[in-house]
Amino acid sequence: MQEDQADGCAESGSAAARAVRSRRRGAVVTSEAGGRPRRGGAEESAAAAKRPGGGEGDGAESAESAVEGPERPLPEAVRARVVEYGSEVLGGMRLSDLPPVLRRVAKFEPRRRARLAGPQIAAQLEADAGFRGQVAERVEQVWPELVGELRRGVVPPAADPVAVAAAAYLLRPEGWRAVVDRVREELDRQETAKEVDDAAGTIADLRRRLEEAKSGQREELARLRSELKDQRSTIADLRRRLHTERERAKEAMNEAEQAIAEAADRSATTTGQVNAVEAENRRLRNRLAAAEAQVENARRAARAGRSADEARLRVLLDVLLEASHGLRRELALPSSIESPADLVAEQHSAGAASVPGQGLPDDDPGLVDELLSLPRMHVLVDGYNVTKTGYGTLPLADQRSRLLSSLEGLASRAKTEITCVFDGADVSTPPVLSATRRVRLLFSEPDETADELIIRLVRAEPRGRPLAVVTSDQEIVAAVRREGARTVASSLLLRRLGG
Repeated sequence: MQEDQADGCAESGSAAARAVRSRRRGAVVTSEAGGRPRRGGAEESAAAAKRPGGGEGDGAESAESAVEGPERPLPEAVRARVVEYGSEVLGGMRLSDLPPVLRRVAKFEPRRRARLAGPQIAAQLEADAGFRGQVAERVEQVWPELVGELRRGVVPPAADPVAVAAAAYLLRPEGWRAVVDRVREELDRQETAKEVDDAAGTIADLRRRLEEAKSGQREELARLRSELKDQRSTIADLRRRLHTERERAKEAMNEAEQAIAEAADRSATTTGQVNAVEAENRRLRNRLAAAEAQVENARRAARAGRSADEARLRVLLDVLLEASHGLRRELALPSSIESPADLVAEQHSAGAASVPGQGLPDDDPGLVDELLSLPRMHVLVDGYNVTKTGYGTLPLADQRSRLLSSLEGLASRAKTEITCVFDGADVSTPPVLSATRRVRLLFSEPDETADELIIRLVRAEPRGRPLAVVTSDQEIVAAVRREGARTVASSLLLRRLGG
């Protein structure tokens, strides 16, 4: 692909060079077709004077050439300069002198007139000799030396060719067409030279790009050859690995076939052994059945021998029982004694403590009031369990403040000891409470959770004291119930507090 691009660039450069050479040859052919090179105005005037009969005939021919237009269109640069001169003159003309076609644009500034009405101004200069004459007078006022040289038939060599051609077109002195054609040839030559330079630059750029493309192609070819070499090495390695894996697969298949054959042999051997074991089991079962029959017969014989002994023992027990009853009557002993189970029941009832509020269900709305009415009641509150059940959207500090305020009012009314426990992991500095508050506030240590602190507080209370734990955590509920405390759901306390 890069070679095709490089060849395309070279072909484009060659085509540009061929176009420039063709344009040069066209200019040479045009010059040859026109005969000798045109001479200046003075030379033509001298030549006209030397030609026979050149007096009045040449004057008439000059007048006719002044009236007629150019044989070929003006060069674009000359036409633009003529339109610029005409546009500048339009602004200073009287309204009556203005051509009707150009009156609409006469009020515009010169550049805008030249841009919007350039074709109309050029056509009017070609068709209206009066308008052209006024423009020529303006040119003569600005460049009197140039106009004087043109009228004498001399073209100043240092003057701007475009300005010379524009002035000659407007003044139309003798030989003005030759002047315009000479300027056209000069402009064509300059343009051709510029095109040649551009073509040469294009060819050089295309050659540079061709060299870069060739260099890139060589680098790409070297890279591809290196990759091909690596790929071939990789393919050879993969082939070796494939051969090795195939050998391993064959060995594995052989080993599998051997294992299958060995398994079949072992299965046949095992089947024979199982059949032998089953036969031995049947033989042992038969022997066992015969032994059991013998044992049963021996048991029957023993029972028949023991029946007489049992009758004698029964008579002896009856005698002993009657003797014991007579002795109990003589000694006035109680008729019966306590059962061992009655002793165990008494020990259990003495060791177990009664649970406060035991007769009420856990969801009874009056359970909280019933517990608060008991004397020496101690209520332990799992703080965050209650606050997150009731108003968990608030910040933790606001949750603690709201719960403590509600519990303070409850403790004041019920005259009950209340301890509120919070997890101390998220509290760097516990708040300082006033000494007059009735609610005890505790935070767990960093190495202890609030659940463990509540269970420790329950175990610290003496047996027999009414104790209630407000929480909905089932682990705490199970632990404190084993210690004899009554549990209250967090929702019941929130309902009692009005939150």
